Amino acid sequence: MTQGVSVEERPVPLRTEKRLAEDSFLTDDFLRQLINVGEVDILVGLPTHNNAKTVGPIVQSIQAGILRDFPRERAAIINADGGSRDGTPELVTGISIDDVRRTANLYTLRTLHSISTQYASTPASGVALRTILSAAELLRAKACVLISPESTNIKPEWLSKLLRPIYNEGFDLVTPTYGRHKFEGLLITNLLYPMIRALYGTRIREPYTTEIGFSGRLGGQFLGQNNWEDGTGQTGLELRLTLAAITGGCRICQSFLGEKDHVERRAADLIPALRQTVDTLFSALEADFPVWSAVAGSQPVPSNGPESEVGLEPLRINRKRLREMFSIGVAELESVFQSILLPSTLAELQRIAGLDEDDLRYPAELWVRTVYEFAVSYQKSVINRDHIIQALAPLFRGRAYTFLVENRDASTNEVENNIESLCLEFERLKPYLLEMWNGRK
Repeated sequence: MTQGVSVEERPVPLRTEKRLAEDSFLTDDFLRQLINVGEVDILVGLPTHNNAKTVGPIVQSIQAGILRDFPRERAAIINADGGSRDGTPELVTGISIDDVRRTANLYTLRTLHSISTQYASTPASGVALRTILSAAELLRAKACVLISPESTNIKPEWLSKLLRPIYNEGFDLVTPTYGRHKFEGLLITNLLYPMIRALYGTRIREPYTTEIGFSGRLGGQFLGQNNWEDGTGQTGLELRLTLAAITGGCRICQSFLGEKDHVERRAADLIPALRQTVDTLFSALEADFPVWSAVAGSQPVPSNGPESEVGLEPLRINRKRLREMFSIGVAELESVFQSILLPSTLAELQRIAGLDEDDLRYPAELWVRTVYEFAVSYQKSVINRDHIIQALAPLFRGRAYTFLVENRDASTNEVENNIESLCLEFERLKPYLLEMWNGRK
């Protein structure tokens, strides 16, 4: 059976009524299902919203991973659904594990529970994660993993790679590394990874990801630290979880999962991505200042497999459009940039925005100074913070254009060296950020 309680696994009291009352945002039906499960060793969190086209094979891969690598452990799949109307929850709970057993010739000594709850009529990533974290704490899960319903290339071994370091080796956080084309994930390689590395001193290649493993201890701490009721911190929570692990001194490692599916993104998707990532990072800097301000340099984290894998196959990208959006943005947002950037930085941006396509380059030092000045202006709220985040979009496009041009014919090693060089530039200019942050510049 995929769902239910076996004779030898009778439910045990989860926690006191007082603690259950604190989790009152969970529905009574969901709480009853959790109580019937009892306690688990492994928990797989699957947030969904209208994912009927992709979720079936993903659930089967999850089941196969549990059967193959955790046959003796108590396990549960928790589906937090944001109001799907295409039958997604029914698919999650209705897929029979017997099919996986027959196909893969795998067997388990435990019942694999599969539970779904609808937390709202519209999707909200913050509520979905809170639901999964609460379920993990109530079930006293030892090791947990989040899986995206869009991870169509998921392999059963992903579960072991994300969970084994936690379950067997005492790590608290496992972030994935992927095989990517050299021009994919530019927001990570040109901003998130180098800035988090420079500020927090930890070299996590994928600080924002939709697949992540974490210990029940870290999940419980994160659940208690967040003020879920005030409406803040409801986006980019995977990144917030990573930062919480760093600042909390948790044991962190990386595991290579293989190729990352490439999803075509429209240019209009950049601002939502910035809100989920850069906004999240900037908003964390004030509270985390005592930690990151004392960090010098950076250290690698243990990695299972390569830290990255770069693909060089041809990929069509409209560089001309990036260049145009950069130049138009610099001109149209001049008054906004005057509030955010130092005059010298803005003057240099205006100069390079006027160059033709062959000569335009957004050099690493100028890019780092730009990002750091944005971070300080965000902290000081010189204008509406969301407007600050939106204003970064055309500048990021200019940096992306430069990265594409500079690495057009680059080998794998050359791409890695260029990313490393940018990281070192973020580290070198960290005193520049601190001077502005403390009001000395």
